[in-house]
Amino acid sequence: MAVRITLKPALPLIPLLPGLSLLGIVAALLRDGHGGGLPLLQEFAVAAVHPSLDPVVLGSLLNGLQITLIIALLSWGISSVLGVGLGLLCSITVSEIVTGVSWPAVLLRRCLAPLRAVHELIWGLLLLQVFGLNGWVAVCAIAIPYTVLMARVIADQVDCHVSPALPVLKGSGAAPWAVIFTGLVPPLVQPLCDHIGHRLDCALRSTLILGVFGLGGLGTDLSLSLRSLQFQEMWSGLWLLAIAMVILDRCLRMLRAWSRMLIIPVLSPLIAITWGTHLDLQLSWPVGQWSALFANVMDGSQGLSAALEISWPGVIASTLWITLIAGCFATGLPPLLLLAWPGQTSLRIQDLLWRAFRLLPAPLTALLLLMLAKPSLALAGLALGLHHSGVMGRVLMDDIRNTGLRSAQTLKSCGASPRVSWLYGPLADVSRQYLTYAIYRIDVILRDTAIIGLVGGAGLGWQLMEALSSFHWWLVFWIVLTSAVLTLLGESLGERLQGSWNSRAMAL
Repeated sequence: MAVRITLKPALPLIPLLPGLSLLGIVAALLRDGHGGGLPLLQEFAVAAVHPSLDPVVLGSLLNGLQITLIIALLSWGISSVLGVGLGLLCSITVSEIVTGVSWPAVLLRRCLAPLRAVHELIWGLLLLQVFGLNGWVAVCAIAIPYTVLMARVIADQVDCHVSPALPVLKGSGAAPWAVIFTGLVPPLVQPLCDHIGHRLDCALRSTLILGVFGLGGLGTDLSLSLRSLQFQEMWSGLWLLAIAMVILDRCLRMLRAWSRMLIIPVLSPLIAITWGTHLDLQLSWPVGQWSALFANVMDGSQGLSAALEISWPGVIASTLWITLIAGCFATGLPPLLLLAWPGQTSLRIQDLLWRAFRLLPAPLTALLLLMLAKPSLALAGLALGLHHSGVMGRVLMDDIRNTGLRSAQTLKSCGASPRVSWLYGPLADVSRQYLTYAIYRIDVILRDTAIIGLVGGAGLGWQLMEALSSFHWWLVFWIVLTSAVLTLLGESLGERLQGSWNSRAMAL
């Protein structure tokens, strides 16, 4: 009788496997590297400790930072309020309580899905062509996808955390609103508050990216400083941004009480509009020139010819390749670095490192890397991976702190080495939830290829920039449609993987 043995990697080893992509990235950089910009990078590093203190420069940067914060607060507040409402409407559980059937929620989910699949930068560039340069362009560009993303998270949380008391409440004849607020809402309050707080940090970084591409705020100042090699001015802006992010993080931690956390998003649009009025920020609703956008699109004869202008297999393959490189790098680097230097002191230092990676937008990171190597898909993936490794590193550090270090101390007391005790201790404890978040992050990375394709000179992001610069609206339509389809397919695959992992975890 033959015995069949199946070898599977241990769970804590799985987050380390994507780190093998580092070998390919290093090989690509050695192949394409030239080192001609090494003196400039040295100047960039030195400028970090010698930022510009010119009052004129600081005044301009402070003004840009205020515009960035206003747009972030306004878009965050609008998307949080609308997202919670739409999330309840998209919940199958809520739909069955109110109407007795689930199809209205399913239909609404399908209708909203394309809105979240389009990156906020694409929304911004499209709305810019219609409304011109206006504060509401950036606000709507962030609020549209963020609202639908929030709705998706809320709906999933409601449907996954159904209270056992729900059938009892429904059977007792309670009103639908009473069933919802008694049986569904209470267990969702704390996760909802945590996600709303996380979305403010995301909105701030999205506003910064929109500024890099010319939509105003601190991102525009940072981009201009980098392109003109004024590193001291750039670091002044980065330090101001770092201080603002730390203050916001502290404020959110102080407002963890759910009653305050749910009130702040409601009040933030009013606060932002009042703040913007004092800055003379253009927040009056603009008049759109829709005819300029749809004049060529209405001519259907150009649609087919525009679709044939691009070699879609090659463009889609390069986009997916950038996503794969960035996703593997962002997922594998934090646990590798944690095992290379385990310990509580390492946690504090790495936390600062991940904050620094999140601080610099991916397009600016790409411009810095171009000083050392030629444009390539590997370079584009590395720039995107560095930024998202900051997010994944923060998630890993927070999960380990919340879980505790007792397992590492226990293994170490039994004679295990520090690395083995951390591998099969804290890392093993958080591996499953870390990998679950990594799947979601890859969806975000796929959307973010729209802002980084220009580095590799390939991908849908590069083609979109070219089409927008030439006002080729039919080509813009096909590229946006393709990006949305790829994103939705990625989300569907991620949901299947998460469902498979959850079912295996329940079986164990």
